Amino acid sequence: MPLTSRIVALPTAVLALSAVAACASAGSTGAGVTGSSGATPKSSGGMKAGGGGMNMSAAPACTPVPKPAAAPRRIVTMDAGAAAFVQRLGAGDRLVGTAAPDFRSAFTGEARAALDTVRVIDPGRGNREAVLAAKPDLVTGISVYELDSFDGNPTADQLRQNGIAAYVACPSTSPVTDLTPTYKYVNDLAAVIGRPSAGSQVLAQLTQQAGHRSGDTPVVALSAAPTGGQGISTRGSTSLANGIITLAGGRNIASSVRSDLAQLSAEQVSVANPKVIVAVSGLGPQTGSELVEAITASPLLQSTEAVRSGNVVVVPQSILLSPSLLNSQAVSTIADAVAKAK
Repeated sequence: MPLTSRIVALPTAVLALSAVAACASAGSTGAGVTGSSGATPKSSGGMKAGGGGMNMSAAPACTPVPKPAAAPRRIVTMDAGAAAFVQRLGAGDRLVGTAAPDFRSAFTGEARAALDTVRVIDPGRGNREAVLAAKPDLVTGISVYELDSFDGNPTADQLRQNGIAAYVACPSTSPVTDLTPTYKYVNDLAAVIGRPSAGSQVLAQLTQQAGHRSGDTPVVALSAAPTGGQGISTRGSTSLANGIITLAGGRNIASSVRSDLAQLSAEQVSVANPKVIVAVSGLGPQTGSELVEAITASPLLQSTEAVRSGNVVVVPQSILLSPSLLNSQAVSTIADAVAKAK
C-alpha cells in the first residue's frame, strides 16, 4: 500500500544536532576541551523558537559554494565529522577548531586519534563567539542547520561580515538512492579548500567502499521505539538513510514518502513487514543495545519479521543521517543484516 506522511516533523539533521545539544547542556564538555583563551568554552544555547526551540518559520537557506581568492588557511568545523573530511582531504593542518565533538565517536584507530588532536572550541553546536575567536577564514559543517538554527550559532551573513567564508552540506530535495549528498559535500569542500585532486580520490574511495547491492528486502530505520497511540517515525526518500539502505540491497519501507522524516501508522509498518530494523543510535539517552531492546519489546513491532528473527542492527546517527567518511560503514552493517534476512 502507498505510504504517505501523516504529520510534519523536524528534519533528521535537526534531531541529530539536538542530540549533541542535549549532551552539551547536560554539562558534558569532554576531557581537555578548551576555548581560544584556554578556558572551558561556553556552549551555544537551545534551538530557536520563542524561548529555546528551533525557528520553524522556514528551513535555513543553503549556503552557496564560496569561491575564495585563495585557499583558506584557518578552518573551523561545526562538527567533528566535517573535521574528518578536512583531514582526509589533506588539509588537517589548517584546522583551528571544531564544535560538536560527539560526531567523532564512531571513528576508531588512526582516524579517531587524528580527530582527537583537533581543538574543541565548543562542546555543543558552535557558539558564535567561540567560532569568531578562532579567527577562521572558512567555517564548514555537515548540515545546513548548523548555521542560525540554534541560539548562539553564527549565521552565514555574520560570518561573511567578518570576512569568513561559510559552506555547509545542503539536504536533498529529491529521492536519494546512493551517497550523492556526501559526494556533493566532498566535491564542493575540496574545491573550496583548493584540494580538487584529493577530493576526486576521496570520492573514488567512498564509492568503492560503499559498493552497490541489488535487492528489495524491506527495511525501516527507527531512532526510538514506537508506543501505543503514536505514529512510527522513520526516514523518507529524500534522506541520506534512504540512499544507504538502497546501496545495502534494501528497500526503505517509507521510500514513497518524499521527505526527510516520515511518519507512518502501525498498520502501514505491519503491512510492509520489514525484515530488517535499523536502530539509529545517538538521538536519545539510550545506548544502542538499550534501543534495540526497546524496539524488540514494542507491541507495535512484534508482528514484523525483523523482530521475530532478531534482525535489528545498530547504526550511529552520525554516519547514517548526514555526510560522513563512515557512510560506507553504515552501508556494510545494513547489508549484513539484509543478507541475513534472505
